Amino acid sequence: MRIGLFGGTFNPIHFGHLEVARDVQAGLALDQIIFIPAAVPPHKTPGWIADAEDRLAMLHVALADRPSFFASDVELRRDGPSYTIDTVHYYKSCYQGKGELFLIIGIDAFLEIDTWKAYEELFESIQMVVMSRPQAQHPEPEGLQPQIETYLQSTISSGYGYSKDRNCFMHVFYQPVIPFAVRPVAISATQIRDRIKDNQSIKLLVPEGVAAHINQRGLYR
Repeated sequence: MRIGLFGGTFNPIHFGHLEVARDVQAGLALDQIIFIPAAVPPHKTPGWIADAEDRLAMLHVALADRPSFFASDVELRRDGPSYTIDTVHYYKSCYQGKGELFLIIGIDAFLEIDTWKAYEELFESIQMVVMSRPQAQHPEPEGLQPQIETYLQSTISSGYGYSKDRNCFMHVFYQPVIPFAVRPVAISATQIRDRIKDNQSIKLLVPEGVAAHINQRGLYR
């Protein structure tokens, strides 16, 4: 089993999230992708985020007809901030010897990963898939790789080097880091929240069930 761990606030889940997940799944031949909403995101302002239970409920609705995508409540079941390293440890214990795990992360989050709890341990523990910005007009790997390489060698370890054979950055002690260019998707959660505040339609931006949940619960108003 090849399993992707896709964490985030998902505030709310939208078609952009689903498109990039499909791209990564197809490109890396992943059997499953687990969407993991952060209960208490350490790097976000709480006032701008819907309750974790609502964000999880929207994920369940959005993924209901996608059999290889799953929503996880693992971070809702923990007290305190939702640290990625704790989630990685949890899934490594669940799939020990039964699956190959990949942490799916956007380039913007990756470039500040040195501010995360136990970030060096993350590089020791799990392979990372670093996605280009979905809004980028030219997300080809040639533009993504230099950013990752500069950051890895200046901030994480000068021992990282790019392997053309494996299409990823390799290290003697740390796990591989895989650049992945996703197709451009002109959708963002901020855009969706702003449209809701302005009483504009979000019909083409989120699955129908997600829009219904937002309306029923009066979210983002």
